[in-house]
Amino acid sequence: MKLIVKVFPEITIKSRPVRKHFIRQLGKNIRTVLRDLDPALRVDGVWDNLEVETAIEDPKALQQMIDRLVCTPGIAHFLEINEYPLGDFDDVLEKCKLHYAEQLPGKVFAVRCKRAGTHSFTSMEIERYVGSQLRQQCGAAGIDLKQPQVEVRMEIRHERLFVIHHQHDGIGGYPLGSLEQTLVLMSGGFDSTVAAYQMMRRGLLTHFCFFNLGGRAHELGVMEVAHHLWQKFGSSHRVLFISVPFEEVVGEILGKVDNSQMGVVLKRMMLRAATRIAEELRIDALVTGEAISQVSSQTLPNLSVIDSATDMLVLRPLVASHKQDIIDTAYEIGTAEYAKHMPEYCGVISVNPTTRAKRSRIEYEETQFDMAILERALARATRMTVDRVIDELGKDLQVEEVNEALPGQIVIDIRHPDASEDEPLQLDGIDVQALPFYAINSRFKDLDGNRQYLLYCDKGVMSRLHAHHLLSEGHANVRVYRPS
Repeated sequence: MKLIVKVFPEITIKSRPVRKHFIRQLGKNIRTVLRDLDPALRVDGVWDNLEVETAIEDPKALQQMIDRLVCTPGIAHFLEINEYPLGDFDDVLEKCKLHYAEQLPGKVFAVRCKRAGTHSFTSMEIERYVGSQLRQQCGAAGIDLKQPQVEVRMEIRHERLFVIHHQHDGIGGYPLGSLEQTLVLMSGGFDSTVAAYQMMRRGLLTHFCFFNLGGRAHELGVMEVAHHLWQKFGSSHRVLFISVPFEEVVGEILGKVDNSQMGVVLKRMMLRAATRIAEELRIDALVTGEAISQVSSQTLPNLSVIDSATDMLVLRPLVASHKQDIIDTAYEIGTAEYAKHMPEYCGVISVNPTTRAKRSRIEYEETQFDMAILERALARATRMTVDRVIDELGKDLQVEEVNEALPGQIVIDIRHPDASEDEPLQLDGIDVQALPFYAINSRFKDLDGNRQYLLYCDKGVMSRLHAHHLLSEGHANVRVYRPS
């Protein structure tokens, strides 16, 4: 399979050095993202397009390559092509017939040709010749340049002919790693996950910082959604997942800060902690999922007071977004189901939260706060690379595993719905139910407590994690199913 990768249009208007830098970075990212599927993958090109070629023929592996490239920042779209030496008009016609003859009978069509190089003919001349001959020889109903049912597409690059048979749209943006680094404050909900995606799509290397207000279940959920975002859109680079235990900070705020000022003070404490972490890691900016007036702490006066807690740049990519637009984007990128089932956490909820915070009043309230508690939270923060999050969590968990399901037991397939649909788990005489991992924590309590449940996933890591959490919550009827 050969692909022609078209870069995000904004890249093409950059200065020559910047453009080359972006293209080189994109080529490097593509090699990294596809390396495990084809170590011999060839990626060429340094100026306007990249050519990707693989000798792999397995349809499943080829589809995986396409799926990964679709989600790789920096790609506007890419074309599946067949390449031939450029011949005369009749030879070009024959090559187009090879790929389009079966699609044309009874259809109206158009021929589109793009050219690069010096030739004795124009793009329009070859379009007219190929179009008229295809109409006569292939039983087409006619030619319609505005609304064709079939588009016969080709590119001529110097002495090469590319016949295009599929186009796949990418997510655009800049290549990941071509710009600076950011630290995203992640809660795992709709807003923070979409904000992280927006930064990654713009080419900014995005690390994740989670302030744990709700215990292990919330932390596990945020780790999973951060891993999903990285795996889908950012696996060309290793980034960090940082978890800061913030329960004691919340307790201090509840005990020392006036009720109406709690929300703003909590956000300022988060920014202070995130700033310290970012400075240690030499990260250039913080990112939050806040949008104007979505909640009380996000009014302009409150955001101004919150930002005064740090000298670091705070980016808010969703600042003018409507909630429904954010939710729609979450569905598009695959984080909505995580967000919907994210465990509730014990945040600071004011009875009458201020919407017009005064800096002097907030600073007075903070004089009651013992800053040593914030220092302890930072000292207890954990860091790990996000690619190892799930594996590291799964280590040393003492959960009983069985390699055979018995009649009367229920096997719960916690894989992502796409995986369970592609390769359904079927066991003779055993009830198998699908309950995705992102919903298991919130919905397990609704299952029959008198039945025995075996959690199943491909590698056994996610099933161990969730079984361990359910056991710690008091559900003794859970084990892990690991077929031999």
